Amino acid sequence: MYMEPNICAVCHQPILPGYYFCPNCGAKINEKETSLETTIGAQIKIYALSIILPMVLFLFYSKWHGIKYYKSTDPKAHRMGQIAWILIILSTIVTIWLAYISYVGMTQAIESSINSSMTSDGF
Repeated sequence: MYMEPNICAVCHQPILPGYYFCPNCGAKINEKETSLETTIGAQIKIYALSIILPMVLFLFYSKWHGIKYYKSTDPKAHRMGQIAWILIILSTIVTIWLAYISYVGMTQAIESSINSSMTSDGF
């Protein structure tokens, strides 16, 4: 079934129905904001992802919706986005801190292992 394309208001190129952005110039096609889900289940999902998904992995993971919630004009959805950002920043800090503690512990263990083997060899 062929669908008649729309025309972009910015660059006047054809756009298929259902597009949100013009593939030619990137202009936003549909200005109305879609309603974001703010149920308890949606809150649990976004908060859980924010806690277990450190900031570095967030850059490679496209399903984290915290940005969409943060940019929403709906006050409840915006608040969910704020909380999600706080959680992802805190989880990133904790992840970096745990990696540092682990690194220091391994380094000290290796150092003491080297020192003990040098003293037992008579050096």
